[in-house]
Amino acid sequence: YLPRDHMPLTDAETALIDGFSNEYKLAGDALLHEIEESVCGCAYGASSWTTREEADTAADMLGLAPGRRLLDVGTGCGWPGLYLASASGCEAMLLDLPFSGLQAAARRAAEDDTAGRCQPVRADAGAIPFADNSFDAIHHSDVLCCLEAKLDVLRECRRVLRPTGAMVFSVLAICPGLSKTEAEKAADTGPAFVDTPFDYVTMLEMVNWRITKHIDVSAGFLQTADTLIEEEERHALRLAALRGDARQGQRLATLRKRREGVSSGLICREVYQVAPVRE
Repeated sequence: YLPRDHMPLTDAETALIDGFSNEYKLAGDALLHEIEESVCGCAYGASSWTTREEADTAADMLGLAPGRRLLDVGTGCGWPGLYLASASGCEAMLLDLPFSGLQAAARRAAEDDTAGRCQPVRADAGAIPFADNSFDAIHHSDVLCCLEAKLDVLRECRRVLRPTGAMVFSVLAICPGLSKTEAEKAADTGPAFVDTPFDYVTMLEMVNWRITKHIDVSAGFLQTADTLIEEEERHALRLAALRGDARQGQRLATLRKRREGVSSGLICREVYQVAPVRE
């Protein structure tokens, strides 16, 4: 199978991926695991806002079980794909671009004795290197708001999912009904590519997905963000030594800005459960 033609990554996307790659190189650090355990309830090197409770809910929504095949898009260091595979017994393909994250995922899979069921795959989510109808379930956590080619990713996920399968994903999005000034402020407080030409309901319809469940989880996001910010402030000196002063300062500023965007009603976090439109 050869993936379809895909536009190369933009400079902005490349810079964002480099940032994630640098963070993934710290995977396994004891302090970061301690913080993540407090924030998410698991320690896999998470780069999304997904908690263990949310991952368990996603596993139920996807019907994960032994023998089922999961694609975890934008897996980072393997969260939550590795956890979902470990908890449910399913097989998992862990897809992302930063090599450092995939290396960390491979190490964790070996430690958890799930390497035989979990395979890291280095590929662009806009050109997934698998044949049509390859997976029973697809999951991605806060990925679409961190890339430009949203429709390409949604279209590719639709292609590789079996007709009876389901996809569950979370995303940060600009709240509907904002004025132009508010929308511009929302774009500034959100992730790099939070602004979209169409809302997610429209984009899903455009590429033949039907929404089976749509949940606003902004309140949970605020609780998670508060805990993360508190932990990062409490360990500020040690984290600055780990990441560097400038990088840690920028990280904290971004976290506070993201939280402010959601608390002020400019940004929301949503979870979608979708299924392919039967043709």
